[in-house]
Amino acid sequence: MIRLRIHVSHWPRPALVLTDTPRPDCPDCDGYGGIEHDYGDYETGEYAGTDWEPCPCWDETRCWTLLPLPRRPRWLRRQRPDVDPWAESPF
Repeated sequence: MIRLRIHVSHWPRPALVLTDTPRPDCPDCDGYGGIEHDYGDYETGEYAGTDWEPCPCWDETRCWTLLPLPRRPRWLRRQRPDVDPWAESPF
C-alpha cells in the first residue's frame, strides 16, 4: 500500500512532488523509514559516526513531480538575511 504526501523538493530544481512515506505501524523502524546504527573507531572505540539503513516498508526513490516551482528572483537571493525586503512599502 502506498502512503502518499505532497513534498517540496529543492533539487535538482524547486518543485512540488508526490512522494511515498514510511508505514507508520512498521515494527522494524517505528515509522521513521530507516534504522540508525552508531559505530565507533576500531582502535580507540570512540564514536565515529552513524550509518542509516533504509527499511523495506518504504521506497524513498518513489516520487513524482507534480508542479515545477519558479526560482526566486536574483534581487531576492542577493538580499542580506537581516534585511526584510517587504518591511517598507514601495507605494
